[in-house]
Amino acid sequence: MKTSKKIPISKLQRTSKLVKTGAKVGVNYLKYYGDKMVNSEEKAKERLDENNANDIYDSLKTLKGSALKMAQMMSMEKNIMPKAFVEKFSLSQFSVPPLSAPLVLKTFRKSFGKYPNQLFDKFGNEAINAASIGQVHQAEKNGKTLAVKIQYPGVAESIQSDLAIVKPVAMKMFNIKGEHSEKYFKEVENKLVEETDYVLELKQSQEVASSCQHIPNLRFPKYYPEYSSSDIITMDWMNGKHLSEFIKSNTDQKASNKVGQTLWDFYMYQLHELRKVHADPHPGNFLVSDKNEVIALDFGCMKEIPNEFYTPYFELFKADVINNEKSFRKNLLALEVLKTEDSEEELEFFTKMFYEVLECFTQPFQSETFDFSDQSLFERISALGEHYMKSSNVRKMNANRGSRHIIYLNRTFFGLFSLMFELKAENIGINNYTSLQKKNRSRVA
Repeated sequence: MKTSKKIPISKLQRTSKLVKTGAKVGVNYLKYYGDKMVNSEEKAKERLDENNANDIYDSLKTLKGSALKMAQMMSMEKNIMPKAFVEKFSLSQFSVPPLSAPLVLKTFRKSFGKYPNQLFDKFGNEAINAASIGQVHQAEKNGKTLAVKIQYPGVAESIQSDLAIVKPVAMKMFNIKGEHSEKYFKEVENKLVEETDYVLELKQSQEVASSCQHIPNLRFPKYYPEYSSSDIITMDWMNGKHLSEFIKSNTDQKASNKVGQTLWDFYMYQLHELRKVHADPHPGNFLVSDKNEVIALDFGCMKEIPNEFYTPYFELFKADVINNEKSFRKNLLALEVLKTEDSEEELEFFTKMFYEVLECFTQPFQSETFDFSDQSLFERISALGEHYMKSSNVRKMNANRGSRHIIYLNRTFFGLFSLMFELKAENIGINNYTSLQKKNRSRVA
C-alpha cells in the first residue's frame, strides 16, 4: 500500500486541499448534468455519488485526523448517506494509507528518545492497519507479540481548524441552524480532542477491560504503560477477523447469535452499570476470534452519562411512558427536546415526531428477546429518518433539539443497532445485563 510521507498540518494547507477537492466535485456535477441528458437520472446520480465519494475520500485520507474521523462517523449513517459514500467512507475504519517509515521513526524518537528497535526485540516497519487517527504496527518483546498504535503527527493540533472547515457542510446535512448550534459542535470537538489523548485512552481502556472482563465471550488486550505515551499505545496483539469481515464470511447462525449477544451485553452493561459507554461502535473497533468471541479495541471515544440525563433518557424506553402524553412531554422537556419557549405548533409537531421515532426505535426493549434478523424495524427507522430529514416543517422550525449528551448516546445506539442488523442476530436477550450485574457483584463481595 502507498504510504504517506507528509500530512498537511497547517490550517492553510488543509483548507487548500479541501478547496481543490471542492473544485473536483464541481466538475463532477457538470458531468452529471450532461450524463442525465443521455442516460437515466437514477444512473447518472449513482455515478455522481460514486465520483464525489472517491474524490472526497481521497482528500480526507490524505488529511487524516479529525477530517477523516468525520468521514468514519458518517459511514455509520446508512439511513442518511448515499450508498457510494457509506461504502467509500467505511474504509476509514481500518484501511487508510499509512505513514511512511521515516515518520514512524520520528514519532518514536519524539516520544521515547529512542527508535522502535531500541524498545522492542522486533518491530515491523510496515503498518498492519491504518485508520483515521492512528495506525498499528506489530512488535515483539520478551516472547510476546504486541500491537503498537501510533498517532499521526499534527492530528491533535488540527481538530479546531478541521471542524471549522466541515461545520457548514455538517450544519446543512443535519439541518442544524446557527442559533444554539455551538454546544453540539463543542461536544464533538471535545470528544475528538479526547480521542487524540492516548494517555487518557490507555486509562479508559484499562478501566473498561477491568470492569467488563466477567462478561461471557468478551475479551480485551492487556495494555503496557511502559511502552505507551501521549501518541503511542502498546497492547497485546489480538488475533481475529474484523467484525465486518466476519459478517461477510460467516454462514453459521449460532455464531452470529453468540457475537450479537456478546455485543449487546457489553453495551447494556456499560450504559446501565458503568454509566459510561464506548461511543464508537463501528466494525473496525471489534475483532471476532476463531471461537466466536468478541475482542473489543480502541477506547478513545468514551461518553460519560450524568444521572440527570440518564434518568429521563431511559424513561423514554418504557412503553407506559411513551404512551402517557404527560410523562412523555415531561421527559422530552428534561432532555431539552421540547422547550418552554416553543409555540403550540412546535410542541405539537415535535411531540408527534419524537413519539413516532421512539415508538419505533425502542421496540427491541419491549420484550425479553428480540430478533435482529428481521430487517423491517431497521427499514422503518431509516424511512422515518429520511422522512423527517426532508420535512419542510423541520427545516423551517427551530430544529436544534436535545441535550448535548444526546449526540453520542444516539450515535451509540444507531451504531449498535446497525451492527446487530448486519449480524442478523436472533433471539437476543435484551435484559441479560441484569444477571451479569448480579454475578459481578457476587464476585466482588
